[in-house]
Amino acid sequence: MVNKMNGESLDITAQNIARLKELFPEILTDGDKIDFDMLKTVLGEVVETEQERYQFTWHGKKKMIEGVQKPSKGTLRPVPEKSKNFDTTENLYIEGDNLEVLKLLQKSYNGKIKMIYIDPPYNTGKDFVYKDNFKDSVQNYLEQTGQVDSDGHRISTNSESNGRFHTDWLNMMYARLKLAKSLLTEDGAIFISIDDTELDNLRKICNEIYGESNFISQFNWKRKKEISSDSKNVSIQGEYILCYGKSSKVTFHLEELSKEYIDKSYKEPTPDFPLGKWRPVPLTVSKGLSGGGYEYPITTPSGIVHIRVWAYPEKSYLELIEKKRVYFGAANNGIPQRVIYAHESKGQPVSNYWDKISSNKEGKKEILNLFGYNAFDTPKPTDLIIKIMNLITEKHDYILDFFSGSATTAHAVMKKNVQDGGNRKFIMVQLPELLDEKSEAYKDGYRTICDIGEERIRRAGKRIIAEIKEKQQNAGMLNENAAVDLKALDIGFKVLKLDTSNIREWNVNFTNLEDELDLYETPFIDDRLELDIVYEIMLKQGLELTYPIDTFVVNGKKVYDIAFGSLFICLSKEMTPDIAKAMIARRDEHGTETSSVIFSDAGFSNDSDKLNCIEILKDAGYPEDNLLTI
Repeated sequence: MVNKMNGESLDITAQNIARLKELFPEILTDGDKIDFDMLKTVLGEVVETEQERYQFTWHGKKKMIEGVQKPSKGTLRPVPEKSKNFDTTENLYIEGDNLEVLKLLQKSYNGKIKMIYIDPPYNTGKDFVYKDNFKDSVQNYLEQTGQVDSDGHRISTNSESNGRFHTDWLNMMYARLKLAKSLLTEDGAIFISIDDTELDNLRKICNEIYGESNFISQFNWKRKKEISSDSKNVSIQGEYILCYGKSSKVTFHLEELSKEYIDKSYKEPTPDFPLGKWRPVPLTVSKGLSGGGYEYPITTPSGIVHIRVWAYPEKSYLELIEKKRVYFGAANNGIPQRVIYAHESKGQPVSNYWDKISSNKEGKKEILNLFGYNAFDTPKPTDLIIKIMNLITEKHDYILDFFSGSATTAHAVMKKNVQDGGNRKFIMVQLPELLDEKSEAYKDGYRTICDIGEERIRRAGKRIIAEIKEKQQNAGMLNENAAVDLKALDIGFKVLKLDTSNIREWNVNFTNLEDELDLYETPFIDDRLELDIVYEIMLKQGLELTYPIDTFVVNGKKVYDIAFGSLFICLSKEMTPDIAKAMIARRDEHGTETSSVIFSDAGFSNDSDKLNCIEILKDAGYPEDNLLTI
């Protein structure tokens, strides 16, 4: 028997229940139900009988959480004509409501994102607030992309006159942060820009979702150098970046010592210590012998004897003396200290106060240099995102920004890859909010924020390549000998857009579903392309959306080969057993160990051909669970 492919995104509720059952089998009651009082007991909590307890709640929170856990039946459709290097890039730009997109990404990118950075609406009364409808999120998104109501008024603002000013924002943020957590690697972290308006509330919901123990820091960024009268009583120069880890496994990289710090903390070379700028550090230990120290006398060059508990055994101390790495003070009679050189330093921990990196003014200049006008109001500077990437990412990590806005994060990822030869990959998500018709961008032909964001990435990529070539020419370097491999540098992006499913069964809720489907020749929506369906299958099967897609033809029927034989898809009509044989040959050619096959159920002329295909695949080692139809 061949299984029908499930058209929904990851069922988060079912996944959570399964994990609980596996960890705590004693909480099951009445067959398969969960006894929540027992769960609390096994977790060491006293089951409270009174209603009063410490908690952070608001109107609609329970309904919102239930909505978050509902699987999505939508899809992401590829848009090659808006993309750059569609077939080869590993970067994604997704147009759509990020709530629904985050649901759809759960299977393909669960536990794969090392760093999330978002610059969400600050709830100032002027910025965008998403109007979620958990009953039919995709349809709700399609209706609201117009951004105006029947009277032409914007429906995307949230003013303080709204009785649920904070509630609407909390529901919007909580839902998205909850889904984002599942996408992070165990050693990954999320960074959230925010100002004073909702800082307190954001801390509370992050503590609830990520856990207070996984709070890393509240970084203070000096976003504006000038002091101006932009707020009553106080000039606002800074804002915050909250950082939470997925778990306690998060480890930040050390930052390089700044020139300012070296000049302030290190001494100039001397005849005794000539290898560069240096500084002395204590050789003693504060915890004494119980802390692993060593007690013995040390005689200074001037004859003074010091008896302390030292950090090194005597043998190691004598090795430091031999290497001229001990400092006895200016008079050669002080308590000995170890000498370290600035060039040997592995770095220093990051400070939580960021005043030495670019401000918002530099962010605007970056946009101005690319477009010739201010296409965005308050874009973040790329230096800010690069600083964050320096803290946590490696060369091949995924970076997600699901409030993409001006696409600063994408620009920063490309710049960082140039700096260290990395291959970091970005995933941008942005709602295609309509532009003001009076704006310069609208007059320039752009219609949505996504249009400008995508163009920003195109122009930034071209600028990066041009700058690299100019540097190489100035240095007299040929491309093949250059420090940056231009061919390996990924400045492309694959555009996908949120839409309803390409497959009829997953879009309807007929009581007589089978009778209704019999009216159609295929289960696919009429105006959808095969490539749309292929990407939906990849999404629902949990494959990354940048995996390579190859095609080959068997008796005039197109077969899609995904990720070197990991998945084969054939949606053609009048399929024959020859297709199954060709799939097996291609799989063996790739040497792929685990492979799946998906056919269109309506593609077989008769049950005999379908059965023969399935049996041929099973005889070749395909498990029945890896053979699906739609």
